[in-house]
Amino acid sequence: MLGEDHSLVNEFPEFLDTITALVKSDAGFAKDTKHYNILDKEIRVLELQGGPIDDEAMHKLKHDRSVLKDALYQRLKSA
Repeated sequence: MLGEDHSLVNEFPEFLDTITALVKSDAGFAKDTKHYNILDKEIRVLELQGGPIDDEAMHKLKHDRSVLKDALYQRLKSA
């Protein structure tokens, strides 16, 4: 569905405490989480406002978000 919130906390509410702790203690995790949330917001805005972006560029943004989400999830599971 267009415009859905895929923020890390929304995607993995069961890891809320772990996300909070890692953001405070792991600079790399904090940086990647920030980048993930920026990508998610950019995608939402483009979807909701019908931004001037071609399908290939949108696919790239969504792919990048997905790859980063998978990496962050692996880090959450191993924390």
